[in-house]
Amino acid sequence: MAGRARSAPRTHGRHFLRSRRLAETIVADAGIGPADLVVDVGAGTGVLTRELARRARAVWAVELDPSLAAALARSAAPNVRVLEADATRLRWPDGPFKVVANLPFNRTTAILRGLLDDPRVPLASAELVVQWELAAKRAAVWPSTLAGAYWGAWYRFALIRRLPACAFGPEPDVDAGVLRIERRDPPLVPAEEHNAYRAFVRRGFARSRPEVPPLAFKRLGRELGFAPDARARDLDARHWAALYAARRGQP
Repeated sequence: MAGRARSAPRTHGRHFLRSRRLAETIVADAGIGPADLVVDVGAGTGVLTRELARRARAVWAVELDPSLAAALARSAAPNVRVLEADATRLRWPDGPFKVVANLPFNRTTAILRGLLDDPRVPLASAELVVQWELAAKRAAVWPSTLAGAYWGAWYRFALIRRLPACAFGPEPDVDAGVLRIERRDPPLVPAEEHNAYRAFVRRGFARSRPEVPPLAFKRLGRELGFAPDARARDLDARHWAALYAARRGQP
């Protein structure tokens, strides 16, 4: 169950989709079907929530602003559960679920951490409207980032489309993008080893090189296609996972 927010001030960084048709397209692209449980984070005025309710088995509409949450609750379809809650402290569903959301721009990174940091959270996929720069950064193959290398062990990221500022009201100062996240099957690292793997990646970025013996690093470079002088930012998620396995003495 979701925890109720301790306080519910009116949030900033909110830019709502103007077009119902655009919301329909985003939900259709996410592949939502009648068996799905979907979480709409930052549900706002409900433009995505209403379309999700038409397609999904059940919808959680998560909204921090009390007036927006109350309006959602008054008009919600029977399969929609409105949660007045802080998405950064949300307890996610216990079973498989998807996320389709127009995230508050100023809280996107915190929400992503809550959603992705523990790969045991049963997230199947996410279709997220976020700031363009962040979407491009998360979907980029290079340069690698600490978060990208860590999350990439369990998820694939893709930039699906660009949304101009005029698609929102009020208009943001920047354009947005639709970021798609899909769970890997199989994962590159066992989920139960996520703490050890995060520490390995964090140390590697702090030192600019993974903590792997030089001979093993060169051998894996020849096998996996990275340079013998590669730095942390030059290695993609598969490289990092293979280096972690070598450090742990695994095949």
